[in-house]
Amino acid sequence: MTTVRRPRTAHRRVDRLSFNTQRKASQLDPWRRPVLVKGPLGVVSAIELAFSLMFIALLIWSFAVYVDNGFKKLHSNKQHHEMWKMKLEVVSIWLPLVGNICFAFLFFPVTRLSSLLPLVGLTSEGSMKYHVWLGHLSLAFYAAHSIGFVVFWAVTNDVVELITWANTGVSNVAGELTMIIGLIMWVTTIPRIRRKAFEVFFYTHQLYFLFLFFYLLHVGINHFNLTLPGVYLFMIDRYLRFLQSRQNVRLLSARLLPCEAIELNFSKSRGFNHSTMSTIFVNVPGVSKLQWHPYTVTSNSNLEPECLSIVIKNEGSWTQKLYRTLSSPSLDRLAVSVEGPYGPSSVSFPRHAF
Repeated sequence: MTTVRRPRTAHRRVDRLSFNTQRKASQLDPWRRPVLVKGPLGVVSAIELAFSLMFIALLIWSFAVYVDNGFKKLHSNKQHHEMWKMKLEVVSIWLPLVGNICFAFLFFPVTRLSSLLPLVGLTSEGSMKYHVWLGHLSLAFYAAHSIGFVVFWAVTNDVVELITWANTGVSNVAGELTMIIGLIMWVTTIPRIRRKAFEVFFYTHQLYFLFLFFYLLHVGINHFNLTLPGVYLFMIDRYLRFLQSRQNVRLLSARLLPCEAIELNFSKSRGFNHSTMSTIFVNVPGVSKLQWHPYTVTSNSNLEPECLSIVIKNEGSWTQKLYRTLSSPSLDRLAVSVEGPYGPSSVSFPRHAF
């Protein structure tokens, strides 16, 4: 008796491809599990921790190589100051160059409309913590650089360098202005300040344009080129979001819920799809023309193809003013602008074994 082997069909090939994809995804599941939950870094998965440690190792290795080469040049050249003072200058020179490595990646996580984030499996809201980490590292290196040079100029009686604005080379005054603006933005990121005075955090972060301007004047275009790709993508992203935010959306209804929450229902085109748990940014000019607040989408585009809904909890000065505005019997029309939604094309809740 002969056995006839059936040829492989396209259906079987698709099933095998799907099985291989699922198997590869399951192999990465242990790396996606959180290993740090409580702490200043927030929820950190194993793969994020691994990449973070490798990035820190890169920074340490770069700094060590830079400083070692700088110390070798000190021994081969004639010195005008004591050796420890010259080493302090070398360390202070190379600190910001290591910070530039962090600064080069700083703007990529905040490009909400960028197609680069989905390519590596990230979302705009999920990548925000990387922006925070890189910002802390960058400003830490820049602050150490500034303190190092202030100490160096003090011990070498060159304090006049603090008010030097050179037409060529490095402009010290521009660097000091950059550091002052950076410190203002840095201080307002402290969780206690950011949560209790979010408006202060929001408005001071708009100083990033002045920070970049004086940073360019301080380091020159050659060093700024390292940061230029991220800044360029961020500016394009910011301009596109600005165009979207200039259009008012149609508010279908607003409900004041018994728990003092607010449900807003917006009109949307039938062909526009979004996933539940996406994020949109809402601006109500009648409450504040400048403030944009993120909220989670609660509606489903399959069940409600012409409606997008969010629920806002009545907490904070902005939401309380919005609640009072909607409660007013004289309210006829409420202008609302929406930016987004941002988020994954589908929601997949990870399963963690504890």
